[in-house]
Amino acid sequence: MMGPDDERHVLNVVVDNEAGILAKIAGLFTARGYNIDSLTVADISEDHAVSRITIVTGGPPQVIDQIRAQLERLIPVHKVIDLTEEGPHVERELALVKVAGKGEIRVEALRIAELFRANVVDTTTSSFVFELTGSPDKVASFISLMRELGLVEVGRSGIVGMMRGADKI
Repeated sequence: MMGPDDERHVLNVVVDNEAGILAKIAGLFTARGYNIDSLTVADISEDHAVSRITIVTGGPPQVIDQIRAQLERLIPVHKVIDLTEEGPHVERELALVKVAGKGEIRVEALRIAELFRANVVDTTTSSFVFELTGSPDKVASFISLMRELGLVEVGRSGIVGMMRGADKI
C-alpha cells in the first residue's frame, strides 16, 4: 500500500538475457523491503541476448532514486529508464477474465465487454472468458464491473510500457 508521499513509477530495465538476472533484481527489491506491483520480462533482441524487464513500483522520490541507482549497479544491467520521469509513455496490460452467468447476466456481460472492446476467447453455456487489453485503469474498471455479474477468475499479465515517439531505448 502506497503512502501519501509515494509515487508510482514504471521502470524499464534492459539486461543481458542470462540465467539468474530476474532473481538478482527481485532479491534487490526483497532485501530492501521495496514492493513490486507488477513485473514482466520479454526478450527484445533478434539474437535473444537482451531482455526488457518492466517493473511497476512505488515509493517516495528518494526511494525511487535509490532503486534506480541500485539496479544500474547490477552487472548484467545495460540501462534503467524511469518511464514516469522520462515523459509521455504508453502502458498496457492484458487480462483474461472468466465470468459465469445465464440469461440477463450473460447479455449484460457481453454488452459491457463490447463497450470495453474485450474479446470472447472461450464460451460455454454458463460462462465466458474475455480477453482485454488496455491501460491498468481500464482493466481494473472492467474487472470491477464483472465482479458484480459473476466474476469467477482473473489472470493479468502485468504492465508493459515504452516511451512514445521514434527514439529507441
